[in-house]
Amino acid sequence: MPDRRKHRGPHPEDTRLFDRSVWPCLQQAVAHLSWLLTRGYAIDSSLKLVGDRLQLDARQRLAVRRSACSDQSLAHRARTHVPWGDVAGQVLDIDGFNVLTTVEAAMGGGILLQGRDDCVRDMASMHGSYRKVAETLPAIEAIGQLLASLAPARCVWWLDRPVSNSGRVSTLLLQLAAENGWPWQAELVFDPDATLRGTSGIVVSADSLVLDGCAAWLNLAKALVGSMGERAWVVPLGVGPESHEAGTGV
Repeated sequence: MPDRRKHRGPHPEDTRLFDRSVWPCLQQAVAHLSWLLTRGYAIDSSLKLVGDRLQLDARQRLAVRRSACSDQSLAHRARTHVPWGDVAGQVLDIDGFNVLTTVEAAMGGGILLQGRDDCVRDMASMHGSYRKVAETLPAIEAIGQLLASLAPARCVWWLDRPVSNSGRVSTLLLQLAAENGWPWQAELVFDPDATLRGTSGIVVSADSLVLDGCAAWLNLAKALVGSMGERAWVVPLGVGPESHEAGTGV
């Protein structure tokens, strides 16, 4: 069926699945999954074990998967994270759809996950297609204003060529950049993740595989979502009494 959504908002079941009363269970699941990943267990079988034990719904399991990480990944991401003050004059390589859909979801009332690595991630799934929503333009403008305040030398938006409408998104990005004097360029490639993992610039992304492979990254989405205050629906799955003990036992 064609995607006719006008907003990147919440799933009909999210109010129940991510009610505040469920947070401790989900936080425990993230801690348990992180413990297993730290010891080299495969993520699919580990997630099934944890999800079955805690009787999690499929969407809750997806949230846990996106929020967990091994101690090794956590240490690498902490080591390679770039402070805001070090961005001026640098090249920023932006994981286009990753950043854009997160901000769209935040503005559209969709659920956001704050993971163990302190990144904020959305629950959207494009499945090879992207549809512009009501929040697309405001999201790009908000991203642009924050990026401009950091004064980078250049921002390169990397977009997935196989994703439908990626060309239109590229055109929109460049149009807004020209109107505002932002030093942006947009590149359509078949595998942005591979490009971002190998770049010498500072990566703007919350994609786990990208963060584990890049040399430097910026937690831009968290800052944007944080500026929205209570308007953004953030579920803190990487916090709680067990989340910081993933390396010591469960």
